[in-house]
Amino acid sequence: MSASAVVKCATVGALVAIALRMLRKRRSGPPNGKQLEVNGISPRFANAVTAVRGKLTLKANAYRRQLEAGEGASLPFDRVVECNIGNPQALGQKPITFVRQVLALCDYPQLLDEPGVHKLFPADVIQRARDILTNIPGGTGAYSESHGCLYVRKAIAKFIAERDGHPADPEDIYITDGASEAVKMCLQICLRGPDDAIFVPIPQYPLYSGSINLYGGHLQGYYLDEEGGWALDTAEIRRSIREARSKGKEPRALVVINPGNPTGNTLSLANQQAIVRLCREERIILMADEVYQSNLYVQDKPFTSFKKVALDMGFTPADLEIFSLHSVSKGFMGECGRRGGYVECFGITDEAKMAIYRMIALGLCSNVAGQITIELMLNPPKAGDPSFALWDEERSAVLSSLERRAHLFCDAFNEMEGVHCNRPEGALYLFPQITVPPKAVEAARAAGVEPDAFYAEHLLDNTGICIVPGSGFKQREGTSHLRFAFLPAEKDIAAVVGLMKKFHNNFMKEWAA
Repeated sequence: MSASAVVKCATVGALVAIALRMLRKRRSGPPNGKQLEVNGISPRFANAVTAVRGKLTLKANAYRRQLEAGEGASLPFDRVVECNIGNPQALGQKPITFVRQVLALCDYPQLLDEPGVHKLFPADVIQRARDILTNIPGGTGAYSESHGCLYVRKAIAKFIAERDGHPADPEDIYITDGASEAVKMCLQICLRGPDDAIFVPIPQYPLYSGSINLYGGHLQGYYLDEEGGWALDTAEIRRSIREARSKGKEPRALVVINPGNPTGNTLSLANQQAIVRLCREERIILMADEVYQSNLYVQDKPFTSFKKVALDMGFTPADLEIFSLHSVSKGFMGECGRRGGYVECFGITDEAKMAIYRMIALGLCSNVAGQITIELMLNPPKAGDPSFALWDEERSAVLSSLERRAHLFCDAFNEMEGVHCNRPEGALYLFPQITVPPKAVEAARAAGVEPDAFYAEHLLDNTGICIVPGSGFKQREGTSHLRFAFLPAEKDIAAVVGLMKKFHNNFMKEWAA
């Protein structure tokens, strides 16, 4: 060996020895500072983000606090309008009377023994509260079974059976604190490592991308067809599957959101059948996010669950694996704060279901008030019951109002220069495409943000209207979008539209080439 080679080896050896001594020193005692400052947090959290509660939401909250403190004189608006998230009651939607009356009695059961209780509550409300408290020992103040009160799971199974025309088993149902928790648990079940791929529609809901990153999996997008009304083409899914396999990834699950979030599309029966066949052929799990199943705005596309589609096609639990999700947060209820959701497991192995049970059991159980709210959503008053007329009136009013608002806001977007919005078919959102002026695109790039985020922040700063940039949901390269939750009250629509149009016109003039 030459002298230079000896010197080189000695130098490398010395450096390795120094590194090892430093490593031993680092591990031999406590850190020189706070643990989470010195050694940091898991890098997976860096990409576990959700655009609907991101930078603009935090800024909107700061504006709201400023206004509430009486310090908003310098702001060009006097209130913040939340159009960034599907949170209906925050924008004035009234709770369903029957639901809140039963919950009130369940939370304070002593009222049931008051002599005047029948003057305050209808007879069917009182009876429902008694039934619930009889079947849920300890009521809302006690833990339930980890996968949910059997009384509520039976009600869910009955609802599913009546909706689909096929039986459902309460033991296949797991109640969670909102459907989001169920999504995260299902993803954890599916993901074993970085080479496991979850196929997610683009645009997608950030819960999926953030959770997949957090659990160390691989997000593989498939594009919805915007020109076709955000249609889902199974040929595009197959292309994405081939691409994933070419990267050495193993397809594990396909996420389908129907009706769609953020796109507001709904799937035809033929489309659903093609998706089911694809999952069967490729042997991948179908994650059916169906939380908007009551929010439908086109007559020729009624909701059909993927479980029903599969069974009607002749498939059995031996042929297919489906996770089906539902929630009290959407539909006509809007009970987001109750955090009530569930997942039904179809064709899922006992081992996987036990894993879900164990994850829930780590937190003991989901909140019982949320579980009761699920039962009240799925088992409402019947015709002839004292509460039925009011329940039916309130439900119809909410759903018809949502449909009107969807079309009014869609029309408003389509009247704006450089904006195109597909007609809403379902859910609570519009996802218009916007052509941002080149000068604004340049300014956005210089600021290190996406063009639609640049637009959305200027909208917030000038009007108090908080929306989410489409880039937070992923989108085709070279396009810009806005996700808009059409939840402002009908009496406020004219004012909100007026602010949006005035801002948009000024923005387009200011940044014109």
